[in-house]
Amino acid sequence: MCRKCGKEITETNITRSSACPFCGADLHSCINCKFYSPGSHYDCHETIEELVKDKEHSNFCDFFKLNPNPAGADSTQKKSADAKAAFNALFGE
Repeated sequence: MCRKCGKEITETNITRSSACPFCGADLHSCINCKFYSPGSHYDCHETIEELVKDKEHSNFCDFFKLNPNPAGADSTQKKSADAKAAFNALFGE
């Protein structure tokens, strides 16, 4: 599933130049990877040696695997939004 538009991706061979057929977003990116884990070292469960600064655009990572559980990826965004809302409620912003 594309993390940008939420549409199902049926392509199985994702390369660095692969793009979502619906919205054109890069597919070989950290946010679409099953190893993407915000808060982990370099935001990745794999042992990568270099930081990938732009998590939403194509990169050359050899560990990339399309996330088979996009609901888990979306829950990360929901947790972030919930944490921000709780922070704002705590400080009255």
